[in-house]
Amino acid sequence: MRIYLHLTPNTEPVPFNYQRALVGTFHRWLGENELHDDISLYSLSWLQGGRTMKDGISFPEGATFFISSPLPELNQTLVTGILDAGHVRWGMHVKEATIAPAPKFGTEERFVAQSPILIKRKRPNGDGQQYYFPGDEMADTYLTETLHAKLIRAGLDTAGVTVRFDENYTSPKTKLVSYRDLKIKATFCPVIITGSPEAIAFAWQVGVGNSTGIGFGALR
Repeated sequence: MRIYLHLTPNTEPVPFNYQRALVGTFHRWLGENELHDDISLYSLSWLQGGRTMKDGISFPEGATFFISSPLPELNQTLVTGILDAGHVRWGMHVKEATIAPAPKFGTEERFVAQSPILIKRKRPNGDGQQYYFPGDEMADTYLTETLHAKLIRAGLDTAGVTVRFDENYTSPKTKLVSYRDLKIKATFCPVIITGSPEAIAFAWQVGVGNSTGIGFGALR
């Protein structure tokens, strides 16, 4: 399921590194939960509809973003939290919420990255994280590996499920994102997912790559 949220215009500048605050709002809507350190069976998009200003981002016509998850209890709790307290940040409030089920997919689908896709693995020497990008030898393998881990957690079959960057897309863009005290490198690039329609619908909801729970790898 996907919850599309339409927000009122901001009354103060939205900082460029707003993702942490948006994630905080998501968890506030959920209330007490055990999702902070668990594998993310959900994804959060970035805000859309903004204009870049000198001191931040402005949303004079309001903003939209979405939250997706295949977990019925999470979705129900989230909707209740939004209805009880629709305040976001920066003077923005939820004006409208629209709920949509996962579409009917085939056995191979191409998705656009609504938020940048993050692929990271610990370096063998333990010295920080190694990031991977379209064209890197292990990038598609790690995308598939991460989706398999989420499918297994949800009790779904991984047979035949693969994720790869669209090799025909000629202009992937790397984005440097500040989150907490980290500088994270992720990529805007479409992906192609193969597998059962159920597995593809699952991926559409949980996103691809690492850290979908903090705003990376949301798909549309």
